[in-house]
Amino acid sequence: MCAALFCAGCGVVKTPVSGALYTDVKDGIAVTANAGSNKVGTAEATGYLGLVAVGDASIEAAAKEAGITRIHHVDYQSKSYLGLYNVYTIIVYGE
Repeated sequence: MCAALFCAGCGVVKTPVSGALYTDVKDGIAVTANAGSNKVGTAEATGYLGLVAVGDASIEAAAKEAGITRIHHVDYQSKSYLGLYNVYTIIVYGE
């Protein structure tokens, strides 16, 4: 059991805090001087078993998804289930 928890670290996603069994954390990345955030765009990357990771979780991809040209602020959310399935999501707010 302990060996499995240590190996699970191979699939860890960026997060200010993490749990060995489950993580679901949302945090802020950046804020600009642009006012207004009537649009929200998301982009994500996913990791499987700590062996494969795919996706485009860039700020640019999230802004493009929602048609945002002026970014107001950016958050991210990271989720991890036993370190075996991980999702990192960028959330862009703007106009």
